Amino acid sequence: MTLRPTVIAFLLCASLPLYAQSPEAGGGTPRAFCGKETAGSHSSVPAAKIDSTKEADIRRLLDLLGTKALVEQTVEGMSKSVRPLMANSLPPGAYREKLIDLFFSKFTSKMHAQELLDLAIPSYDKTFSHEEILGLIRFYETPLGQKTIKILPTLAADLQERGSKWGEELGRQSMLEVLGEHPDLAQALTDAQKLASPPSK
Repeated sequence: MTLRPTVIAFLLCASLPLYAQSPEAGGGTPRAFCGKETAGSHSSVPAAKIDSTKEADIRRLLDLLGTKALVEQTVEGMSKSVRPLMANSLPPGAYREKLIDLFFSKFTSKMHAQELLDLAIPSYDKTFSHEEILGLIRFYETPLGQKTIKILPTLAADLQERGSKWGEELGRQSMLEVLGEHPDLAQALTDAQKLASPPSK
């Protein structure tokens, strides 16, 4: 029930380069990577009014879950995971590191945890009834709820690591089977690797 997946998805999405080469224009045309709208654009549909009492309880739930601290922690640590993605998405050149450094400096100066929490309010309002919000608050105030809050990040990390290893092994087995069933492709792969590798001196 924490905002971790939402936060990470949002940050990854927002941190990708906002400017990329457009095949049609051939230049630096702004392009949205995480939706059809470019950064800074707004929907013309007004946001639905949320009952003030329910909104206060949603904020109470988010506070109980410690989501503000999680957002701040994610913002601080995102450079390690997002920086390589940005570097790989930009053409190589001496400019790249400076551009990425300046981008992160600008981006983090604009990133305020409270604003991101405010964006979560309508989603919780749409997903849960007021009674359900109150039920979640009651649960997370219990010893079991508090334990759940504390162990979920560790549990999620453990599951991610196990899933990653499982996927890698599954992929290795699948590739070996495909190459064993198609010797022509195996030979083509070997030839391509030889061409890609510089001759040893």
